[in-house]
Amino acid sequence: MNSYNFTTKLTITIALLLKLRKMSTFQAAISLENARLYQQAQQALKDLQQAQLQIVQSEKMSALGNLVAGVAHEMNNPVGFICNGLEQTQPIIIDIIEHLQLYQETFSQPSEEIITHADEIDLDYSLEYLPKIIDAMVMAADRLKNISVSLGTFSRADTEHKVKFNIHDGLDSTILILKHRLKANTKRPEIEVITEYGDLPQVDCFPGKLNQVFMNILANAIDALDESNYGLSFEDIEGKPNKIMIKTIAENEQVKISISDNGKGMSQEVQARIFDHLFTTKRVCQGTGLGLAIAQQIVEEKHEGCLEVESELGTGTSFYIQLPMKRFSSISEQRDEYVYRR
Repeated sequence: MNSYNFTTKLTITIALLLKLRKMSTFQAAISLENARLYQQAQQALKDLQQAQLQIVQSEKMSALGNLVAGVAHEMNNPVGFICNGLEQTQPIIIDIIEHLQLYQETFSQPSEEIITHADEIDLDYSLEYLPKIIDAMVMAADRLKNISVSLGTFSRADTEHKVKFNIHDGLDSTILILKHRLKANTKRPEIEVITEYGDLPQVDCFPGKLNQVFMNILANAIDALDESNYGLSFEDIEGKPNKIMIKTIAENEQVKISISDNGKGMSQEVQARIFDHLFTTKRVCQGTGLGLAIAQQIVEEKHEGCLEVESELGTGTSFYIQLPMKRFSSISEQRDEYVYRR
């Protein structure tokens, strides 16, 4: 082989190698660009999901809050009127009954007309049960007043900053909102709610959002109990009553809340995905898969807390909420808090 041919072939080979190198570099650049675009797409999808959660959360709470607040406001005036009327009526009724009894004792020989009329109106029955009826109406009016207060507590609008809130008020108002779902029906007895409240301080939080967390978890507990009752008779369920247990405790600068049910429980696979966006085990049109995802976001991102789940098939499910208590950063802040509490 002469030097010319060798040089020519070498030149061609080097050119090919350089071309291949450029192509390899170009393909690597394309791969890197694809990887970068993929990461951007993944982040965009995550941001979109978070935005969707926030929009759904905002819209749901806004609509529910406006509805509940409106109902509570409309209830206040008539309930207040009923309470005040009964408060004034109760002693008057008692006075009239006592006066009638004095007449009966003083005039021991009433006329035939009075005796006949007393029999017609069943006077003895009226004198005995009228005070009881008034007492029942007073209790019912007080109940309505408590419902109105609870509706107001549940639907209170959040501000831009956290405010002090009694966690037990939020839990009680949520239970009251769900009372209609807890009552006995033709398929099962009443679901018993057992509360064991510890001595909690008021917590700096967003009350409206925290109430939404309680609502989602308690509503899911009721759904789980109803599902566990499928195929069982009324008597079977009475033998193992449906229960929801709520416990609170302040420990290690944390407020800890547990909400447990004795339903059918969840598998490990379901537990691993229970907080995933759009994941649901409910039938079509019964669940969106957003409730617990929103709850986790509220607890962990809005309140810097923790939301966890433990479950065992055939035993039940427990959700654990941990919220940080306020930590004082200075002596003056402690003094301000002391003055506030006084």
